[in-house]
Amino acid sequence: MKSKLGIAVLFYGLLAAAAVVWRMYHDASGLHLFFHPERLDRNLDTWLAILGGGGVGIAFGFGVARLSQFMVRRYQWSRMMHIEFRGLLGPLDDMEILAFAFFSAVGEELFFRGAMQVSIGIVISSLVFGVLHIGPGKKFLPWPLLAIVMGFAFGGLFWLTGNLLAPILAHFVINYQNLHFINRYDPSHHHMVISR
Repeated sequence: MKSKLGIAVLFYGLLAAAAVVWRMYHDASGLHLFFHPERLDRNLDTWLAILGGGGVGIAFGFGVARLSQFMVRRYQWSRMMHIEFRGLLGPLDDMEILAFAFFSAVGEELFFRGAMQVSIGIVISSLVFGVLHIGPGKKFLPWPLLAIVMGFAFGGLFWLTGNLLAPILAHFVINYQNLHFINRYDPSHHHMVISR
């Protein structure tokens, strides 16, 4: 798993670097990648607005994570995808979950929202975000569709708050909570397993 984590850190690091280059090429404001250029005139770049948006992102993330866990317990297709993720990821310790959640949230939000959405719009960026979440088998078919929906949600948070803190925190909370849930909940035995 350490090698998978290393690959993930490298991948998301390159994704973040590509976001900076893309944004600089697009409007020479790569250093302002954190802010939505269309919203800067709305006083959304103040610390109070940024922190408030962050709170919205955290609340949204917890809501989506709880909904995801409900769906695993309630719907067969979600339960099957959960089982596949358990097999694909293997057991994770707390630091691995934290690292995966952090680097994926930051890298993907910088690239898909901070660079791509600003350059070509929320529709195309959300669709590409979904396509890049296509899994290795048929049981993962719902995953890209859910990712498209989340792409629009993260993009909406970015536009509404004017900065990337809300979508980054929402994305982080969802990944962190869901990775813990995948690691601990075994649907085939209907109980939580003890993480190492």
